[in-house]
Amino acid sequence: MDDGSMTTNRSSEDRTEAGWRAVRAVGRVRPELLDLAYAEPRLRQLFPWTGMSELHFSRCTEPRWTWDIPYIQPAADGGYWVSGPSRSQAVGPAETAAQAVAMVVERLPTGCGPAFPGTPDELDAHEKAHPTLP
Repeated sequence: MDDGSMTTNRSSEDRTEAGWRAVRAVGRVRPELLDLAYAEPRLRQLFPWTGMSELHFSRCTEPRWTWDIPYIQPAADGGYWVSGPSRSQAVGPAETAAQAVAMVVERLPTGCGPAFPGTPDELDAHEKAHPTLP
């Protein structure tokens, strides 16, 4: 019996994959960073978005993206700076894209899984209706 979860999962995967293609097409993020972030399965399942040459990751596929995951921005010296999740929080510098990706992965929220197909409000309602067991 199909409970619709496969359709929802496929929709989320399709939307997330389209997000990765769009971020790459826009060209605001360094290709090496995109390649390494996409190669990391825990980041590839999240919805990517950009702002001011920064690479952000959202737990949902529709705007207003979530702001509970650190993000990566280019540094003037060719390296990277990891911040977040909020703009007022700094994680620190990274000499390479690989180091920056690792810094984000280390700070992913507990239970951070595939991007939810919807908005942050819909994600919040879903999480309240389906709390994760301890």
